Amino acid sequence: MGEVVRVTRKFQMTIPRRVREALGIRVGDRLEVDVEGDRIVVRPLRPRVEDPVEALLSLVREPVDVDAVRLVEESWGED
Repeated sequence: MGEVVRVTRKFQMTIPRRVREALGIRVGDRLEVDVEGDRIVVRPLRPRVEDPVEALLSLVREPVDVDAVRLVEESWGED
């Protein structure tokens, strides 16, 4: 059975810790709220990326050789 929460006078509710942790919901996440029959359904808008570096690397098919230090040093001379 689910947990019981109270709606405040501003129509807000607190998502219980057990639910937040199970879904990985963090401060700033966006949630989708919908009505299905007589139920309020709240779900994360999109799943959180567990490893953002791995997600970015998956966008590149072949390794890219970048000299980050050189790029930063060159940017210092730009206005």
